[in-house]
Amino acid sequence: MHSHSTPSPSGKSPAWDLGDLTVRRIDEVALPPQTGPWLLPAATPDVVAQAPWLRPDFADDAGTLRLSSHSFAFVADGLRVLVDTGIGNGKTRANPAWHHLDSDYLARLDAAGFPPQTIDLVILTHLHTDHVGWNTYADGATWKPTFPNARYLTARTEWNHWATADMDEARRQMFRDSVDPIRDAGLLDLVDVPAAGTDIAPGIRLIPTPGHTPGHLAVELHGRTATALITGDCIHHPVQLLQPAMGSCVDIDPQQAAATRRHLLASLADTGTLMLGTHFPSPTGGLVQSHGDSYRLAPAPAASAHHSPTPH
Repeated sequence: MHSHSTPSPSGKSPAWDLGDLTVRRIDEVALPPQTGPWLLPAATPDVVAQAPWLRPDFADDAGTLRLSSHSFAFVADGLRVLVDTGIGNGKTRANPAWHHLDSDYLARLDAAGFPPQTIDLVILTHLHTDHVGWNTYADGATWKPTFPNARYLTARTEWNHWATADMDEARRQMFRDSVDPIRDAGLLDLVDVPAAGTDIAPGIRLIPTPGHTPGHLAVELHGRTATALITGDCIHHPVQLLQPAMGSCVDIDPQQAAATRRHLLASLADTGTLMLGTHFPSPTGGLVQSHGDSYRLAPAPAASAHHSPTPH
């Protein structure tokens, strides 16, 4: 993997300043090069070549997409929040890139000023394996909540979908080790998210972005001087700005996912709202700009700021 996309724990975490709210990226792992062709099969090297702005950050010269796994952490009006929890360590997974991962994620969380016990709220954009993994950690043979003082929040629509879905064994395993222990501990909150979105705390709004999963959420952050939107998986990679109809192989409702993406991109284009991609490699953030009959992402690199610890 390329050195610039291989994270290492340090006192610096990439940060975006929205005024009174600073969003930090907490790196977990760079995803292997074969992820792109599997996840976004329509993003062939020929298609990637149509968007020279993707290189060098979001794709390499051969047209291979770069993707990563990370969380976003911030403090909003005193509330300490984590959005999505990645793949997790030591978990039995069908995907070899995720199987028994051993990353320094918790050390990076600490270094960024967000020790697990200080987190008040964990927002799960959806209940997929690579977004819920650090919900729990192994304590001997049991899986315990990593963030014991937090409420874990997801959409009721999302929960209801999986509660009745015919899941394969790999997904059942993920629920057993990463979702059920949270529910059993009484830490899971299900939120009704109307079409217009809903404010869950000052500066934090949940936006329904269905299609990838039925209850998928994006997270809109309103700071004093800027607004940001955390994508989750309604947009996996900036190449989808070139072709908003381009879906991922794991979208449950591909047509709805494409409609959601078109609507979201149209609402963000040329507004100055910072888009933060949950799987976008560094620089991760950017501004959506109209470009012909589609869009492009103008990178908005983070500042690597030393954290100033906020009293809990």
